[in-house]
Amino acid sequence: MESKDKRFIVEQKEGYTPEIGRLLSMMDYVRLTTLEEVADLTAVELDYRVEGSGNSIGCLLYHMACVEEVYQIMTFDNRHPTDEELQKLESGLGLGEKAHEKIYGKEIEFYKEQLSLVRERTLERFKHKEDAWLDEVSPFGPNHFANNYFRWFHVYEDELNHRGQIRLIRKHVKRVQES
Repeated sequence: MESKDKRFIVEQKEGYTPEIGRLLSMMDYVRLTTLEEVADLTAVELDYRVEGSGNSIGCLLYHMACVEEVYQIMTFDNRHPTDEELQKLESGLGLGEKAHEKIYGKEIEFYKEQLSLVRERTLERFKHKEDAWLDEVSPFGPNHFANNYFRWFHVYEDELNHRGQIRLIRKHVKRVQES
């Protein structure tokens, strides 16, 4: 049985070193399934917060884009974000009320564009890295060390975690709409 859908195949990607390609293959799957989960949501559904508080689906999607952007800075540029960069990313990284206010009323296309733009930059930057770069270790928070492989695993691990929250919020929205 032959299928052109290769979503369940972790493999190398043309234009990238072998390990980076495999990492990006996993990141592609996570993003594909995240976008499938939210594709049909309205702005009202994207802004919905369980019992009027907490994070909306929109906040979580915006957070995913901001996390990926901050990891671009920390890994590709090998530095901490500047104050200006942090100010831009702060509401999305921190989630909560600030993020909700910033993105309230946005349609799904806004989030898809944010996620697409940041991913395009990620893919471009990975083209210039070798597999050995994934193993480079540096401080990770005040008490730990991590390699770049872990850092980029953490980017899609964070997305997977929040996609689980998105699924729970969607179920809650559906129950509210049906009652």
